[in-house]
Amino acid sequence: MNQLTHFAIHASRVRRAASFYERVFNWKCRGYAEAGVTDDEFVQIFGEDGKLYGAIQARKFNPLKTDVLGFECSIEVADVDAIAPAVESAGGKIVMRKTAIPGVGWIIKFLDTEGNLCCAVRYDATAK
Repeated sequence: MNQLTHFAIHASRVRRAASFYERVFNWKCRGYAEAGVTDDEFVQIFGEDGKLYGAIQARKFNPLKTDVLGFECSIEVADVDAIAPAVESAGGKIVMRKTAIPGVGWIIKFLDTEGNLCCAVRYDATAK
């Protein structure tokens, strides 16, 4: 637990960004229709080994008022509900309360003390 398990790259043009990363790193980007989003909104990133590394997502999924530049990292945790107050007591700010990612798990998004957007996720295939 408490390990980096996923990253998201925010993009204005998801397909263009996917093409860039496929060409540079030989990643494979595939849509994620199961989540009810189009390839213009969200694609999953797989490495040459077939392992899921992360995603490229449209900026509309950003809970902040300014664009996220850089990678948004997700940390796997045992209990999202316990992490939220820990974030706040350590000086961070919750920007997205506990939300289900259907078929994936439960997530919160927060800013650390330096303004970096981070996620805490509890994987749970039954989340709805």
